[in-house]
Amino acid sequence: MIQSRTPTPFTQKLRKNGTISFFVLPCLLTLLALVLYPFCYGIYISFFKTNLVNKWNFVGLENFADAFADPTMYASLWVTVKFTVFVVLGHFLLGIGLALLLNREIRFRTFFRALLLLPWLFPEVVIANLWKWIFNASTGLLNSALTSLGLISEPMTWLGSVDLALPCVIFVCIWKGYPLVMIQMLAGLQSISKSLYEAATIDGANRWQCFRYVTLPGLRSTLVVTLILDTVWWFKHVTMIWVLTSGGPGSVTNTISVEIYKQAFEYSGKYGYSAALAVIVFLICVLIGVLQRKVLTRNDA
Repeated sequence: MIQSRTPTPFTQKLRKNGTISFFVLPCLLTLLALVLYPFCYGIYISFFKTNLVNKWNFVGLENFADAFADPTMYASLWVTVKFTVFVVLGHFLLGIGLALLLNREIRFRTFFRALLLLPWLFPEVVIANLWKWIFNASTGLLNSALTSLGLISEPMTWLGSVDLALPCVIFVCIWKGYPLVMIQMLAGLQSISKSLYEAATIDGANRWQCFRYVTLPGLRSTLVVTLILDTVWWFKHVTMIWVLTSGGPGSVTNTISVEIYKQAFEYSGKYGYSAALAVIVFLICVLIGVLQRKVLTRNDA
């Protein structure tokens, strides 16, 4: 009679690791194919002047030198900084305000949470085309509403105006992105114990003092992570800006990401130069994350 052998601890561990690897491997291969390979390939072509087919002239750091000598890069970076600062500020003001409201015991709270989350769920292209129609000078809903109310006497070219294009793009991006901050802050608020508020109230703290000394410290880690993610995401954003204005009029909304797209696909295929710009943007995003984390966590014990 054949007796079955009891697996040794080493064999059990090997089987367990093999099972885990079996399920993790597809995800790992997908990440390698869709994230790591394009990332490394982008860095690789930044050292060439190439058409990506049969022209591969190695130029070393020449593309980076050209980028730092190009006034257009600095102009687009300045537009990007203004765009990012106002969009992220809008996200946090609106997101935290709505999170505080939705964290209270109000009627239809679940309905309002679902409703306010909708802008984040729709694709960026859909949102951009919707607002592009709303801002349309001749057939747009905004001009029609303002004209009927007597607030303007003639249609305005919202996205074609040098003074209004960037504020309009910022407004749309705030409307699109605030739900992410709202839901993160709401989750953070619900993790704060109510006993802390009760103790603060007993000690005589008012609402502002409760917010300052209980809510903000409780949200600190959530604020740090959300701020870094939101800043980096919108610093390199391109989709909605491209659909709304394509960087125009002139270069008013020409962010660095839009400039990268133009250099690659509109200006005679400067793929190496655009890749160098993309590497610079990546390094700036890393620097933003490191600096924000150090500044926001410097008082942590």
